[in-house]
Amino acid sequence: MKPTSDVFKTIAIPIEEVLHKEKKSKFYGYAFPVQNEDEIKSILEKLHKKHHTANHVCYAWQLGTFNPRYRANDDGEPNNSAGLPIYGQIQSYDVTNVLVAVARIFGGTKLGVGGLISAYKTTAQLTLENAPIIEKIIKVNFRLLFDYQLMDKVMRLIKQHQLEIISQKMEMNCEIIVSVRKNDANKLENILSGIYEIDFKKN
Repeated sequence: MKPTSDVFKTIAIPIEEVLHKEKKSKFYGYAFPVQNEDEIKSILEKLHKKHHTANHVCYAWQLGTFNPRYRANDDGEPNNSAGLPIYGQIQSYDVTNVLVAVARIFGGTKLGVGGLISAYKTTAQLTLENAPIIEKIIKVNFRLLFDYQLMDKVMRLIKQHQLEIISQKMEMNCEIIVSVRKNDANKLENILSGIYEIDFKKN
């Protein structure tokens, strides 16, 4: 992901139960588009309940774009044998706002650290291969506050700069929330700063 870009890649839909077998052990791969850590926690709780016989439910996630946060968890497997190989595939596919989890059912034969790394990496790779990857645009919202008599002027501004209207309240004191690409936000802010009749807040 380029730091200057306002476009990022993520997965479009959840992918569930992509099965990879290694020496009788079964590895079930999952991938979910996510927005926050609370959502991640809820999904992991459901996976633990679904795979209550699993020896391990290992995972990695990444959130954000310019300074992304991530976590990799081995869930009892040897250090760095599961979570990091899974996270490596998230990086390889250059996706964010995503959770990838792998539930392992032990088959009776130990795989060793190298075997575990390979199995978790392969399962994560197969799971993300099945996920439709989409590009999303990072948007910035502006709240515009103005008198009703300025409505025509504001609507012309919105049309001219192809702003997306998120919500609007049309009263004597009007409020419209518009959305613009992050790369265009500074330009719009400069334009709005030059129109003294319009108050605005950027968020």
